[in-house]
Amino acid sequence: MDAPHSQLHIAMYPWLALGHLTAYIHLANKLAKRGHRISYFIPKRTKAKVEHFNLYPKLITFIPITIPHVVGLPPDAETTFDVNLSIGTLMMTAMDRTEKDIELLLLELKPHIVFFDLAAWMPRLARSLGIKSLQYITMSMIFQCYMELESTEKHRRGKNEVGDDKVNLVNTPDGFPGSSIKLQAHEVRMLLSVINMEFGNGYSFSNRISIGTRFSDAMGFRGCKEIEGPYADFLESFYGKPLLLSGPVIPEPPTTTLEPKWVEWLDGFKPGSVIYCAFGSECRMLQDQLKELLLGLESTGFPFLAVLKAPVGFDSVEEAMPKGFKERVHGRGIVHGGWVQQTLILDHPSIGCFITHCGVASLLEALVNKCQIVVLPNYVDQIVNAKLICSSLKLGVEIEKGEEDGSITKESVSKAVKIVMDDKSEVGREVRENHLKLRNILLSKDLENTYVDNFCDKLRELLG
Repeated sequence: MDAPHSQLHIAMYPWLALGHLTAYIHLANKLAKRGHRISYFIPKRTKAKVEHFNLYPKLITFIPITIPHVVGLPPDAETTFDVNLSIGTLMMTAMDRTEKDIELLLLELKPHIVFFDLAAWMPRLARSLGIKSLQYITMSMIFQCYMELESTEKHRRGKNEVGDDKVNLVNTPDGFPGSSIKLQAHEVRMLLSVINMEFGNGYSFSNRISIGTRFSDAMGFRGCKEIEGPYADFLESFYGKPLLLSGPVIPEPPTTTLEPKWVEWLDGFKPGSVIYCAFGSECRMLQDQLKELLLGLESTGFPFLAVLKAPVGFDSVEEAMPKGFKERVHGRGIVHGGWVQQTLILDHPSIGCFITHCGVASLLEALVNKCQIVVLPNYVDQIVNAKLICSSLKLGVEIEKGEEDGSITKESVSKAVKIVMDDKSEVGREVRENHLKLRNILLSKDLENTYVDNFCDKLRELLG
């Protein structure tokens, strides 16, 4: 199918998690800005949650799809936001069952290329229809490298041999980037459990990625060499196929304004004095760890806004707070269990520190804002993202965790925050200077335009 020089028609079907869906929409906006047409497959009811991100409705069309019910999922579940982590594999099974519907849509729409990430069947389906496929991964390239390292080591050992997995991921082999990164025992266990976990229809998580990698026409990442250069080079060499980098895909500035209640509260504090703490839309901590986090925030002495979901086993974050905590922090600390306008909050001059889980989207928001960065990774790719930011690039400080169990203490939370907020701290001064340098690079319009333009040029090359 020949692509016209002026306009490409791109279909998109990302994994059914809000972080993946919004990352694809932000990319769609960058492509539509250059005149390309996007057909975006999205669950019917979820459409309302994300359509406000669509800045080019004449070029980006949401195509509603029905997510079939799978036994064990809540009724009407459409994304991972609607389920708990333990049954995420069933959500993947539900997505797999949309294959026939997607085939009919692709037949009707006839796009030049389809972007996907975890639908491992997409390359085979697209090829049968004469459509190119690009596996566009919104997770970090460093995580992809670690996943390939584990898969390669498992293949070398033999599937039935247990081997010393800790050595494989802690002491990385020659030629593998990031020698400064050292993983703790609990971090290795977490990575291995996720990489090898069943993820729908008998596939492991890594199987899904590797099948897409092998059979797609090209790979793409939301990332740039200014942050992950060695990992991009490693992956391009490892796969031996085109690697397209879209750049950081920084969302366009919001057209809305911050809610008055947050403006009024934040305006009451000095510039750069407030701690903002948020861990994304899906993270739920254990109650004892939530308590340590909140007590740590209290002990810093700084004002804070913590946007947190209810911990495991609780209906609200308020009922899980330490005894007397709410009264003690009244006037200088807020714990909020609902949604907030994170981009606008981070842009407020009172915010001085962002405690983030190190998800790719939140991490990029941190890097392009002036606030200092403290990281508390909770899951999967966040672990190695945190190491990249704090150990390799020295852009932030990680909250110390126990070697074996990965637990935090109120002291470790307070210590990390005080390091980045203290003008006299040598470590704090170093991360502030490094952050400022990278922020200036990322906010350069030339950087983003160059990446997106090159991304489009490589798509045209791929389509011939």
